[in-house]
Amino acid sequence: MLYPDPMTFNLADLFENAVDHFGDREYLFADGKRRTYREMEERANRLAHHLAAQGIGKDDHVGIYAYNSVEWVETLWAVFKLRAVWININYRYVEDELRYLFDNADLKALVFAREFAPRVAGVRDSMPLLKHLVLLEDGTGEGASGLDAVEYEEALAAESPDRDFAPRSDDDRYILYTGGTTGMPKGVVWRHKDVFMALGGGIDPRSGERATHPGEMVERGKAMGMAISFLPIAPLMHGATQWAVMGQSFTGNRVILMPRFDPAEVWRLVEEEKVNSIMITGDAMGRPMIEELQGASSERDVSSLFALSSSAATFSPTVKDAFFEKFPNLVMIDAVGSSETGNTGMVTVQPGQTEMKGGPTVKKLGETVVLDEDGKIIPPGTGQIGKIARGGDIPLEYYKDPKKSAETFVTYDGVRYSMPGDYATIEADGSITLIGRGSVSINSGGEKIFPEEVEAAVKSHPDVFDCTVVGVPDERFGERVCAVVQLRDGRSPTLESVQEQCRTKIAGYKVPREMHAVDQIVRSPSGKPDYRWAKEAALAARGA
Repeated sequence: MLYPDPMTFNLADLFENAVDHFGDREYLFADGKRRTYREMEERANRLAHHLAAQGIGKDDHVGIYAYNSVEWVETLWAVFKLRAVWININYRYVEDELRYLFDNADLKALVFAREFAPRVAGVRDSMPLLKHLVLLEDGTGEGASGLDAVEYEEALAAESPDRDFAPRSDDDRYILYTGGTTGMPKGVVWRHKDVFMALGGGIDPRSGERATHPGEMVERGKAMGMAISFLPIAPLMHGATQWAVMGQSFTGNRVILMPRFDPAEVWRLVEEEKVNSIMITGDAMGRPMIEELQGASSERDVSSLFALSSSAATFSPTVKDAFFEKFPNLVMIDAVGSSETGNTGMVTVQPGQTEMKGGPTVKKLGETVVLDEDGKIIPPGTGQIGKIARGGDIPLEYYKDPKKSAETFVTYDGVRYSMPGDYATIEADGSITLIGRGSVSINSGGEKIFPEEVEAAVKSHPDVFDCTVVGVPDERFGERVCAVVQLRDGRSPTLESVQEQCRTKIAGYKVPREMHAVDQIVRSPSGKPDYRWAKEAALAARGA
């Protein structure tokens, strides 16, 4: 098929091509506001022109500091239209964390919700390059005096809705700040084309075929015969939801967003907006969602839902089974990936086949391999544990961090890989079984124990609602396995009963030797475990 030129694998080009073919389709619904593809395009053009008038252009960094909203997405596209780079900001950060991020990210402009104005004012001196601020009204009434910010709607009203921007490139930059499970956030720097291939659907996950022209994404959307209504639940500051929004837009689908996670609100949206597919981040969202539906006093019509995907966090067999009980024909996808690699593997989960070893066993995607300590590819079926590595479409670096870049982006035998630290084995059929993240593994008497596997076992106990597993000091073995648990209301299981349950799932040396109950497990807004918090809670409980 012939496609118009010039056109690149630039993310703004991909979106604009979708607008030209699906302009009248509803694109986005969030917090009561709706946008068609064309309306989103025109408002993003207005914001882009406003930012350009303030001196924002190619490679300049623009922060987005807000809850999920249509304005978040409008800002996303406006920045890319200018060949600038948007920076995702964690809305849970306190001032010290924001100071670090704002200083590291070199922001020249900031779009922020009024609720966060006091924090922005408190760290304004951490942004010496900042030229311009745009204020999103959110009804909170927080004062923004002294910030000299332009109100968002006023900024848009004064500018043109026309698309009249300079040509763009595959090489334009996208930066995803990731906090991971330990340490301060790092900015992962991608080329547009690479990140589109790794995360945006450029490589078809079913066939493994690469898109050879940007126009193919619209053809894929047309071939589907219908627009899918997709609800990604995590915050847009999390990479998985950013790519849920962008990836769906390239093929003309519809996206529903919620400002904050609420399990009852999820099912209301499914019913009222006829949601077809939901994306969650593991148990932190899946467990309260399915239990809310199971315990609902009135039956909701959720018959429109036919697909559920999970990524970035442990999705336990017990939670998967509960979804299958409610939705016997559900298409369930468990995916593996990271901000540094993109999507490295996925599996369609079948009822009755939900057991896993810490993480799922997935069909590998792209140029994904498992490497040993010497950087050699581990052959299938050996049972040897190594590190997941992806070649080909990978990031350039961590922003302003050559030391961590050299540790993560490595070259073996002439091939450059991204290796963020996930351990895995490769099965006889070439599939990959995720074991866990090495940076949080527990060394007990020389045995390496991955928390994810133990957490799944602990959460299979009927009295445990949630769990994070950490290592705590042990005089004999160096470290012992400790479970920090959130119990179900009115339940008080003994350590012995939890150990007995775990022994049916994992080897004896991995079973927790210590357990401490807390009122609530602390996780990131995307559902990832906060291992630093869990370790502090465990040490405090034992009086250390």
